[in-house]
Amino acid sequence: MPELPEVETTVRGLRPVLEGARIKEIEPRRGDLRRPFPVDLRQVMTGAAITALGRRAKYGLIHTDRDQTMIFHLGMSGRWRVDPGELLPHDHLVIDTEAGRRVALNDPRRFGSVDLWPTGALDAFPAFATLGPEPLGPDLSGAWLKKALAGRRASIKLMLLDQRIVAGLGNIYVCEALYLARISPKRAGGNIGIARLERLVDSIRAVLLSAIEAGGSTLRDYARPDGELGYFSKQFAVYGREGLPCECGGVVQRYAEGGRSTFWCPACQRS
Repeated sequence: MPELPEVETTVRGLRPVLEGARIKEIEPRRGDLRRPFPVDLRQVMTGAAITALGRRAKYGLIHTDRDQTMIFHLGMSGRWRVDPGELLPHDHLVIDTEAGRRVALNDPRRFGSVDLWPTGALDAFPAFATLGPEPLGPDLSGAWLKKALAGRRASIKLMLLDQRIVAGLGNIYVCEALYLARISPKRAGGNIGIARLERLVDSIRAVLLSAIEAGGSTLRDYARPDGELGYFSKQFAVYGREGLPCECGGVVQRYAEGGRSTFWCPACQRS
């Protein structure tokens, strides 16, 4: 599934094409995504000027001058294609601008979604209402984590995947951030001191920024809007490296928890 760095990379790839553009036509070509397209999508978006693009957690945001924001989620395999030479069967939504540019939302597995919501009330969008702070924003801190994790006996790995604690973190980047911070993914979240939590926040940001710079991690179907593949997977320290040596001399191991695989090095992530 595209995670935060992939969505951020997507937004940055769409920005030069869409920001400041006026929509000439928007065409919902197939209605079989996770849920139907908004019934008024064509009416609201045709003729609208796109004022800005942004991101909240793993959702992309396309703001317009009509106080309406189009919110998209890439699901398991979604991606935007910029100026495609031809439309493909799984191009579910096509946007044409007055400047002659075209973007197509392609989603073969159809777990993505597109919604419309008033721009001034985005915090009330159901998927956003309970989200924690953005990991790249100023509100995430060691003090925030200490308060959010107080008394919690669940593992720090599971706690970081809880979107109410930190918005947008996924399995890959949590594994990598815990490794960088040298914190055991099995450690109870409520038993980690403030100094380690501050180090963890720094590690989360470092891993995400490195992944964004690398264009994300290409796993299965994901590609950037320009068609290029992300290459952060080549920098994985532990994820997907079960049985391979860690730089500390230990061996990367894997275990399952909460329906996901956790990769870690017991030799250098002991506490």
